[in-house]
Amino acid sequence: MRVLVVEDEVRTAALLQRGLREEGHRVEVAANGLDAMWQAVAHPYDVIVLDVMLPGLDGFEVCRRLRARDCWTPVLMLTARDAVGDRVHGLDAGADDYLTKPFSFAELLARLRALIRRGAQERPAVLSVGDLRLDPASRRVWRGERERPLSPKEFALLELFMRHPGDVLSRTKILEHVWDFAYAGGSNVVDQYVAYLRRKIDEPGAESHLETVRGAGYRLRAVVPSGGG
Repeated sequence: MRVLVVEDEVRTAALLQRGLREEGHRVEVAANGLDAMWQAVAHPYDVIVLDVMLPGLDGFEVCRRLRARDCWTPVLMLTARDAVGDRVHGLDAGADDYLTKPFSFAELLARLRALIRRGAQERPAVLSVGDLRLDPASRRVWRGERERPLSPKEFALLELFMRHPGDVLSRTKILEHVWDFAYAGGSNVVDQYVAYLRRKIDEPGAESHLETVRGAGYRLRAVVPSGGG
């Protein structure tokens, strides 16, 4: 496989390059975020090993910009920080997996093989359905050019719909994904929150994004805007 290693620490980059080459892989190295950007877009890599702490653009921003440019090469992110928030930040930016330094080279190889088997799949960092956009990392939502403030539960509900556009989601499935398993209330809470969400994301008198499917649940449709929004 052809691997791009993005690492500014010379010794670590050399060790990764040598180890991967000894395994029979073709390896190229970028020492900063800007170089990583143009190399990743210009060449067909099978996988990218991306360090978080880089001069200039950090690994999070590199990954986010690559996904924004429709570069879906699998990304394994390396971080010296073990905080859950950093791992979540990396995954929200579009990374496919992560390893915390120091790591076993054998584990690195295993994770790269798993990413190669999965292949390049479109995984946008910002979700879009029609004129709705949702950024999981910043937890912001827009309809057209207007930002729509949502409560945490409304945001979680909309994110679920936007990850399954066109699919009919039952009230049970929505409860399982948006409310925790210990929730003891009835499924009517789903109807209530769908109503809240409709009021916030739909324009008065306009066609709703959220369609009620009688006896089955709800479905998010892409509504084409008729004018400004």
